[in-house]
Amino acid sequence: MTLMRNIKAEITSWPRNIQLFFLANILYQMGGGMFSVLYNLYIQDLGFDVSMNGRVISIQSIATALLFIPIGLLGDKMSRKPILIMGALFSGMTFMGRSFVEGDSSILFLAASSGIFASFFQVLAIPFLAANVTKDNRLRLFSIHASLVLAAQVIGSLGGGILADVLKSAGMSSILSLQYVLLIGGMATVLGTLPLFFVRESAIHNKQPALLPKQLDLDSAPKKEIHNQKSSASDWKFIRLFFFTQLLIGTGSGLVVPYLNLYFTDRFNISLSLMSILISLGQIMTIVSMMIGPSLANKVGPVKAVVIFQILSLPFLLFTGYTYSLVMASVSFLFRQALMNAANPIFSSLLIDHVSEKRRGIANSLMQTAFMIGWATMGPVQSYLVTTFGSYQGYAITFTITGLLYVSASAFFYLMLRDKRKSIPYKASLNQGAAE
Repeated sequence: MTLMRNIKAEITSWPRNIQLFFLANILYQMGGGMFSVLYNLYIQDLGFDVSMNGRVISIQSIATALLFIPIGLLGDKMSRKPILIMGALFSGMTFMGRSFVEGDSSILFLAASSGIFASFFQVLAIPFLAANVTKDNRLRLFSIHASLVLAAQVIGSLGGGILADVLKSAGMSSILSLQYVLLIGGMATVLGTLPLFFVRESAIHNKQPALLPKQLDLDSAPKKEIHNQKSSASDWKFIRLFFFTQLLIGTGSGLVVPYLNLYFTDRFNISLSLMSILISLGQIMTIVSMMIGPSLANKVGPVKAVVIFQILSLPFLLFTGYTYSLVMASVSFLFRQALMNAANPIFSSLLIDHVSEKRRGIANSLMQTAFMIGWATMGPVQSYLVTTFGSYQGYAITFTITGLLYVSASAFFYLMLRDKRKSIPYKASLNQGAAE
């Protein structure tokens, strides 16, 4: 009862817009969770080879990446509410269409459509949260948001895998059972639009207040112009730094993360239910680690916290890629998943803290673009390695390459940001305190 009262008190302390957005995102991510775990298995059941999954992931990632920058710019110029509503609505409708198409051209077309509409939520979620919470509460809300996203994906992936197995055991064919479960996922995503209609427009997009006539004088104009130039230069400097880091991480992730379900089913021949349980347990552990993340960031600083989480995940990544034991692979996967993803809300908070309000949309869209470039380019590479070298050596090679890319990203990120507090006056250039 005490726990429930604490949870209720926490939820009621959030601004109304945050409550509505979290509810919408939970429904949205439940549908996404079902698709992330089951759709490539559905493609396999249709009779396509492993290269088709690579093509689907690549074209979806490319379509998403192409829209990131336009959506980011649009989100910085206008209200984010209609964009978020369109993203949830058309994502759900596309998911529902993908549940039943079986031709290769239709599969690829709808994969591209899903990628386009997925960009709406991916780009605008972080700027939306930043615009609706104070800076002091930002990291905590980012961590809660990331945890709720994963919790919704747990419900979607675990529930979807179990439901598909139940339908098959009741006599339904494998393809038909997956189709019905994927349809349910699409319907959940469509329902995510409903809470967004009650979001208040005025609180979504914080704009700089216009200067009153008495504040305008010729003497201050040159100083203001110099200040804006410095702020712009500082913004783009940090955006480039974060972009390159995310490019390395996205490239590594693109070799492994989209294919974890296939890794377990191909190498260990486990059931859909067990595979879904493993993926869900990984997300549950990530939720716990994300809630611990802010405490670690407060003790050692956000930059060191990001690097610590990423480096600690590497041994478990390699264990997963090289082991012959299902138990060892499962345990290693769970710890890798938790540690690597625990850094994400801290990374997002660092980005928002280092970039001024008017460029947060484009900054976040460029981070998402960098990550998606990695996913889009690595799909065919992963398919080639696994097809050529088999389910053991192929996955061992991809996990090793991913580890090297993660090490490079962590080293670059730490070396570029470790002394920035001393060299760059954030408060003078950005009107914000330093993140670390």
